[in-house]
Amino acid sequence: MIKNQWYVVLGSNEVKRKPVGVTRLNEKLVFYRDTKGKVHCLKDRCVHRGVSLSLGEVCGDDLICPFHGFEYDHTGKVKVIPAYGRNYQVPDRYKVVSYETYESHGYIFIYYGSRPDSEPSYFTDLEGFTYSEMSEVWSVHYSRAIENQLDVVHVPFVHHNTIGKGKKYVVDGPLIQWLDEEKFEFYVYNRIEDGTIAKKPSDMRPPDPEKDFRLAFKFPNLWQNYIDDKIRITAAFVPIDEDHTKIYLRFYQCFLKVPLLSVLVNELAMIFNRKVLHQDRRVVLSQVPKKSMLKMSDILIQGDLPILTYRKRRDQLLKLGENHEIQ
Repeated sequence: MIKNQWYVVLGSNEVKRKPVGVTRLNEKLVFYRDTKGKVHCLKDRCVHRGVSLSLGEVCGDDLICPFHGFEYDHTGKVKVIPAYGRNYQVPDRYKVVSYETYESHGYIFIYYGSRPDSEPSYFTDLEGFTYSEMSEVWSVHYSRAIENQLDVVHVPFVHHNTIGKGKKYVVDGPLIQWLDEEKFEFYVYNRIEDGTIAKKPSDMRPPDPEKDFRLAFKFPNLWQNYIDDKIRITAAFVPIDEDHTKIYLRFYQCFLKVPLLSVLVNELAMIFNRKVLHQDRRVVLSQVPKKSMLKMSDILIQGDLPILTYRKRRDQLLKLGENHEIQ
């Protein structure tokens, strides 16, 4: 996993006062809310005898171990060891790793590092949109799931009877634009075979963000499909472990704002999007190896430029975090 990054890990509706134990980023974690509704995240393992803290309960703002009653604050520090009495000064070594959390747009983020320099950001142009959501777990590394959404060549084949209708097999470009160090967009130009070979990115006209269809990826695990100014699809690819990924897929729209009708339209749209996602799942789960890296045996083509862009940047970020230990 890439260190020193804000990851979407859960939906806001999945964490309430009662502790919730999940595996994320190859680690067993526990999430809970304090009396003000703030979400906290600790490693799900008591320092005393290794029991899961997620089996305990929340008392005030603290998490109580179910085995011997150790009381943890939100930093992971043990405040009270009941067997010693409440006035005992607990040594600093009685502490588990905690992760900074942030909640935004119905998602819970954690910072996979020691301390963040800034807050995470979601896609900034969804004000006034409503959405429907589905989630499911794929038995594949999150990098493979992400790369599928960066793949502009597979659409007419995998999705031949849904979003790939039209037999637009030839892929001009695609054009890549970095917006900052963690986000890039790519413009897709698929067309019907006419006897001419695919244009190189350097031969393409400059993209028009107001008119041209495009997709975006935001490190480490967020993706958005800009269908038009009123319809978007987003996905969060949440790493569970090396072999499993939880995908949160959302359909956003702002063309219909009547409350009940917008809910109905959003849910109907998600039925179609679920079908499209499952067309992807059928082929992605067959890929080997399950995890993708920069140096692999696969031979990429020009249309894979977004995938290569992702691999190069991910490789850079992995190397930057190699010597970083989470405290």
